[in-house]
Amino acid sequence: MLQAQIEALFDQPSAHFTEKDQRLFRKFKEALNDGEIRAAQPDASAPSGWRVNSWVKKGILLGFRIGAIVDMSVDASRQPFFDKSTYPVKKFTAVSGVRIVPGGSSIRDGSFIGKGVVCMPPMYINVGAYVDDGTLVDSNALIGSCAQIGKNCHISAGAQIGGVLEPVGALPVVIEDDVLVGGNSGVYEGTIVKRRAVLGTGTILNRSTPIYDLVTGAIHKSTDDDPLVVPENAVVVAGSRAIRQGRGKEWHLSLYTPVIVKYRDEKTDQKIQLEDLLR
Repeated sequence: MLQAQIEALFDQPSAHFTEKDQRLFRKFKEALNDGEIRAAQPDASAPSGWRVNSWVKKGILLGFRIGAIVDMSVDASRQPFFDKSTYPVKKFTAVSGVRIVPGGSSIRDGSFIGKGVVCMPPMYINVGAYVDDGTLVDSNALIGSCAQIGKNCHISAGAQIGGVLEPVGALPVVIEDDVLVGGNSGVYEGTIVKRRAVLGTGTILNRSTPIYDLVTGAIHKSTDDDPLVVPENAVVVAGSRAIRQGRGKEWHLSLYTPVIVKYRDEKTDQKIQLEDLLR
């Protein structure tokens, strides 16, 4: 019922939204906040294991149409903020079970934040994001709109998890359970990082960067229809590959590429054990 109503309102936009439209959007956003609906969800029948819920992304975009720009400043003279009335800062209480350490973090309404999530300042979580229980979002980390983050992940300092709100049919970035995203890493353009994978410091993943697997000999690539997928338990680091023709070869140039150097083992677990003590 909610899906049909959201899609009907999205497909037939009005110049003047009614109170009924406003109530529908508030009901939709409440479901987003509670994690009852999400922009993408696991789907065993899909090749990547995930499917996008386009209608949810339509509902999020609808919120920008419905909302008016309002003053959200705490102190307008010193630090003014203006944004859409439909997307204020998300409200929490102590009962929410979320640690938001003082120091300038911001979480936008219309996102799901699970129990035991730790937010180190300053970090930012955008609308439509889904951050599951026990995940640590470290200082200066960004979780983009509609990004899907699993349980007990560590999104390290300075890491950027891209979203993908538009186009509505595009899968957002997915980080599955127990993943460590190293500092200053970036995951973009609908990339899926499977459970228990580890991304070393400074690793960049997007649709244009194939991953070279030194363990299996495979080359993991995105296609027009399928995203880039990092295998389960893979340990990925930033690497390079030589250009073997033309001026690139003549000038001894190399291109950046992510490389799988091993698969997670007991030694890897020992190196990242500290994160459990911080939750």
